[in-house]
This record gives sequence, C-alpha cells and structure tokens, in this order.
Amino acid sequence: MAKSLIIVESPAKTKSLKSFLGSGYQVVASMGHVRDLPKTRLGVKVDHDFQPSYVQIPERKETLENLRKAVQQADQVYLASDPDREGEAIAWHLKEALRLEAPLRIEFNEITPQAVRSALQHPRALDLDRVNAQQARRIMDRLVGYNLSPLLWRKVKPNLSAGRVQSVAVRLIVDREREIEAFVPEEYWSVTARLTPEDQEFPFEAKLLQHAGKKLTVKTGDEANAIVTALRDATFVVHTIKRREQKRNPSPPFITSTLQQDAARKLGFSNRRTMSIAQQLYEGIDLGEEGTVGLITYMRTDSVRISQQAIDEARGYIAQRWGPSYLPTTPRTFKSRKGAQDAHEAIRPTSVQRTPDQMKAFLTPEQQRLYRLIWDRFVACQMAAAILDVTTVDILAGDYLFRAAGSVMKFPGFTVLYTEARDTEEEGQAILPALRPEQPLKLLDLLPRQHFTQPPPRYTEATLVKEMEEKGIGRPSTYAAIIATIQDRNYVVLEEKKFRPTELGRRVTDFLVKHFPDIMEVRFTAQMETELDEIEEGKAAWVDVLREFYSPFSSELTRAEEEAERVRIQPEVTDEPCPLCGKPMVIRENRYGKFLGCSAYPECKGTAPILNRIGVRCPQPGCEGEIVEKRSRRGRVFYGCSAYPACNFAVWERPVDVRCPQCASLMTERTARGKARYRKCLNRECAHTMPIEEREAVAA
Repeated sequence: MAKSLIIVESPAKTKSLKSFLGSGYQVVASMGHVRDLPKTRLGVKVDHDFQPSYVQIPERKETLENLRKAVQQADQVYLASDPDREGEAIAWHLKEALRLEAPLRIEFNEITPQAVRSALQHPRALDLDRVNAQQARRIMDRLVGYNLSPLLWRKVKPNLSAGRVQSVAVRLIVDREREIEAFVPEEYWSVTARLTPEDQEFPFEAKLLQHAGKKLTVKTGDEANAIVTALRDATFVVHTIKRREQKRNPSPPFITSTLQQDAARKLGFSNRRTMSIAQQLYEGIDLGEEGTVGLITYMRTDSVRISQQAIDEARGYIAQRWGPSYLPTTPRTFKSRKGAQDAHEAIRPTSVQRTPDQMKAFLTPEQQRLYRLIWDRFVACQMAAAILDVTTVDILAGDYLFRAAGSVMKFPGFTVLYTEARDTEEEGQAILPALRPEQPLKLLDLLPRQHFTQPPPRYTEATLVKEMEEKGIGRPSTYAAIIATIQDRNYVVLEEKKFRPTELGRRVTDFLVKHFPDIMEVRFTAQMETELDEIEEGKAAWVDVLREFYSPFSSELTRAEEEAERVRIQPEVTDEPCPLCGKPMVIRENRYGKFLGCSAYPECKGTAPILNRIGVRCPQPGCEGEIVEKRSRRGRVFYGCSAYPACNFAVWERPVDVRCPQCASLMTERTARGKARYRKCLNRECAHTMPIEEREAVAA
C-alpha cells in the first residue's frame, strides 16, 4: 500500500514526526539544499535577465537518489522544509530536482502532533513570490562575492572574500573602533554628600546638581575642592520630597535577535551556539513516554505575535501558580517593529505545562538553560506589571542643591520570574530613610570624585545584532552566520567578548568603501532588504530589483578593476632582518594576528613574532627580558617574557610596573563591581590587594 511522503530538512525532524504520525506516512530528510549555484563559475546569465544555472550539490547525490526511490513509492508528496524564505526555496528546488508534478507544501511553526496534523489538513501550493525573494538574494550575493573577492585578492591580499551584508557588518565595527581612537576624554568631577537624619543613624547619599538655581558642571579637581571647602560648615536641610508610583511592564516574547542578545548577556552563548541549541529544541526532544516533541516554536522570526491558544494557556498557568494578582485584567499583546515578517509567531514554548524543571531530565545542561530562558520570558510577558514606589528628595545647603533618589518594590509582578539583561549597568536606587520637608540633616562626609567622559563601547555579539536589526541589515536567519563569517575571515576578533577589527578588516573596509560606496552604505543595504521583502509580498519583480542593483554596481566594478591593475598595496617593510636569510622582514597577518615574515617569501619562509611591549621588566631573577603581549593558539591574549623559550614566565592578567608590598611580585590592575580600581598581586599564594590610591607610595 502506497504511503504519503513527507520531506523535511533535517534527520532530527524525521524522528519527531515519525513518533506521532501513523504508518500511512514515510518521513525522510533532504539534509537542507539539494541544488545551488556552481562553486567554480558565476552561474548567473547577467545578459539574460539574471537567469541562474543551478547544479546538484555533489554531497547530496546519494540523498537525491534515496529521495527519488521514496517518491516512486508514494501516492502524495508533502514538502515540509522550514517555514521561511529559505525553506520555501528548498521545497522548490526539491520539486525541480525530483521532477514532482503536484507536490503539496506544508509548514508548521512548532513540531507538535496538533500543529503537524493541522498542516497536513491545510496544504497549499508553493509560494513562488517567496521563492523568487530567496533567489534574488542568492543571486545578488553571488554577483557581489564572485566579482569583489578576486579584486580583493589583487588589491589587498590573496584568498579574501567580500559579501553584501558581511562587509557592512565589518564596517560597523571598523567605524566604531575609529570613533574610539578619535575620542578625546574630558575630565569632570562630581560631589556627593553622605548624610543622615540628625535623630537617627541612616546614612544615604545625595549628588550635587545645582548652584544658585543653575545646573552645575564641575570640570576640575580645584573646583570640586573649592565646593567641598565652601560646604564643610553648611547646614543641610530637606527642601522638597516627591513620591510617585512607577509601573514596569514585561518585555515582549523573544524574536531571533532578542533571544541571541539575552542568551549572550545571561548565558554567555555566542549567536551561533544559541541558534544551534534552539534548533535542537525546535526539531524535537525525546520525552520518554510522550515521544519526541518540539519544545519551542520556530526560532527564526522577527514577529512578537502570539497565538490566542498560547496566551490562554499562559494566563491559566499564571493564575494557578502565582494567583490572580499576578494576572493583568486583559491579555498582553505586542506590536512587531515596522518591516517585520508576521508569518510566524514569537519564540515561545509549545506548551507552558512543560516547565523547565520538568524538562530538565530530558535536556542537556545547555538545552535546559536556553529552554528556561525562553519559557521564563514568554510566561513573564503575560504577567502583571511590577510596581515601585519612587522617592526623589531635594536637599539645600546654602545656594547648593543636592538630590537623592530611592525606590522600594511595592509589587514584584513579572519580576518574580524574569528580568531582561541590559548592555550597560543601570545605576541602582538606594533605600532612603523616612524624611520630611525642612528636616535638618547631619553631614557625614563630602566626596569629590574624578570622572572622564567615555568613548562609545565596542560592539558585543548582543549589541552588534541589535544594531544590525535596528538598521535593517540582514534578517533573523542570517545574524548568526554573518557574525561567524566575519570572525572566520579574520576581519574582526572577539576580545573580552567585544569585537575589535583586525588590520586586515580595516584595509578591506577602506578599499570597499572607496570603490563601492553604495554596497558599503548601511542605508543602501537596508533598502535592498526592503525590496527583497517586497518581492516576497508580490509587490516587486525579482528581475527588476536585480537589474536596478547591478547597473550601478557594474560601473563601480569596472572603475575599481582599472585601478587595481595600476596599484597594489605592499606589506610594510621593517628594519628587522630575517633570522634565516638576513633580508628585511615585513609585517604580515594571519588569523592569530600580526607577525613578521621574510620579504623574500616564498623563497624564504622565515618568521618572527611582533613584540608588543608593555613597559614592564620580566620579574624572573637573572632574566633580562621584557613582558610582551602574546596570543594563544585560540586567540586569547596573555603576557609572557620576550626571552621565551629561555624564560617561560607567563600570566593571563596584564602586569603593571608596581611591586607587591608583601612579597615583591608584580601586580595587576582590576576594577571592582562598584567600579573602584584596585591592585592585586599576581602571586597566587600571596594575592594581596590594595586600593589604587596606594600606588605612588608603594612605587616610591
């Protein structure tokens, strides 16, 4: 008896579907794409409406043979690739490669018995608009990469690559680094009063804001000390007290970008790792007697829409678990950002009843941590707001006005379950004593503090995804791959979880910005994403979009090729002689950073490290070497002796030229959680610490 054939993308999905579909269905996997553009040639007929020449992916030969046999034995074929633009293209390529006459397309946002059976009851034809949108993106990326990469080989360095979206992502990091380098810090000071009511011991702090009714800016230490002197004998009195109730609403459920951001901040996961684990949770987990079931909805989405069924289930759980006071009067709904694709729901658990604690026995530690993050965020989004009592107290000391702020949690609401992580720490508000207007206060201390304006921070994985999303660069399905690619290409490195461009990344960016300003323009890239969306919505023809893109790109390409023939950037020559042949060494770069290589390469393959000295002598007795910055094979920075291998001194922390007063070992500078700087001995057996203010005395 013939069976219906369901073709999915991955083997993990076949296991999930087989666990709850009857014997009337055969489920097989295509292993992703089965056809693509050829690797060794352009594969696009530019002069014939950009018609692509697709070829079978060699690694899928055996898969396609098995699929053809399965098709011959089936009475109906269902194409069940992922429910997005890429999945639609995979389904279309399967139809073409297998020569299917009338396949049915099904898609499900979650791999559960109910969702899959509903999809089988409501099949549809292939969406060619969605296919054409993917096809336009693939061809556009091929035109850029295939034409720009050889240019980079001739102009900058062999074996480089360029990409329509990845190159713009690198530019964001390069531009941010140059902002940091150009930043000139400005000194400023704050004055804080430590006060307490005269009739009780309840210390609190208030910051100086105004003088004689005008905002006060203190630029130097002399100004700050003058204010402190003027206020030593002043009378501090409560002027006004303002109290207000503040509501804090929960965040929307996760979309791809916010999941990647929160997983990076809270769990320390890279975007690639987050998406890999989320894929496992989506495709299905073996739950023992219940079988294999997907635990979350589809994880590539930019919509915050939630089904009514999921909302009702969450509200029922909240009422039962925490009581009616934690349930808002009406269900919460959220509005997706402009331009979001609303075909899918937000990322949520397929059933709130499968709590993280219940699932712990079936999940790996990483799966459990990510599942808990998704489950907590979704349930919290349907909970009542947190309510805080916020108090602001203005205090007068002569003509000077100080302000203290405090807050008390009146009702925790959704925060009993989940709070969103932030990229920067929010200044906490202290608890204040009971105060009244005109109440005199006792001055405990006046604290002048020096500050410097800070440059913009380097991007983390979380903030880079956020920036790309806000600027319309890429799509949820591409964020992780883009960030992984620019690291693999050695255009950027991740140091202390922050991106820094390599010299190679800078050179490639400068070359592309100079010769292809449109391709490297953020707004242009975002506009292309919008036009691809319009193709998917049937509002634009894919050939017209490609033609409008390729015409100016082709002109820029011609000009750049002409210049590339005339000029080639040569590596920087140094005064260092090659240890093998004596010829001058030049500065080169690989995935681990810069190094010295012989100018006679490839005839001579002499190399030497570039010593990045930090101005500290090696502490080993009898050693004449210096401490230099180095990198491990995995790219992690450490500090070792320049005389290696004769001296093997090495530490992870950056030493400073200060000796420990206890054991005379080198010390390192650190920052405490309260942002106070201190020094710590590098000798683990000693581990002596001291405030940064002791530096001068110890050094002397």
